[in-house]
Amino acid sequence: MKKLFSLLILSFTLIHATPAQNPADLRKKQFNISKEGLAIGGYDPVSYFTAGKAAEGRKDITLTAEGITYRFSTTENRALFKADPSKYEPQYGGWCAYALGSSGEKVDIDPETFKLINGKLYLFYNKFFNNTLKSWNKDEINLKAKADANWAKFYH
Repeated sequence: MKKLFSLLILSFTLIHATPAQNPADLRKKQFNISKEGLAIGGYDPVSYFTAGKAAEGRKDITLTAEGITYRFSTTENRALFKADPSKYEPQYGGWCAYALGSSGEKVDIDPETFKLINGKLYLFYNKFFNNTLKSWNKDEINLKAKADANWAKFYH
């Protein structure tokens, strides 16, 4: 009886020690955001698709999607994002796609270094003479497969 009681106490403790994580909390923990919860350094995620270039978002045109705040250059872009956030959010939580594929690490990005692949936005590190988009392009298929697998370890 004493063993059964101890087992019940241990089971209760383990169940309550590892509660299910709120999806918004998981996103805030794993996505590349500022301390204020701002994604892509304040750049408009929709502009990559509509204008084919990076555009800084405006402080007065924002939207928060599951704990992540995005800025937009126009109210039209905000409306497009609101209708389908998963279409416009960057892959891998906004971390450098190359770094996730090559080493499995979460590395910051340059919002102006990007690539659209099959309707999805991929961002890259580009500082100190190291443009990782160039390296990505040399082995995109393998790096993407590895980045997908590595991102699943952080966020699934």
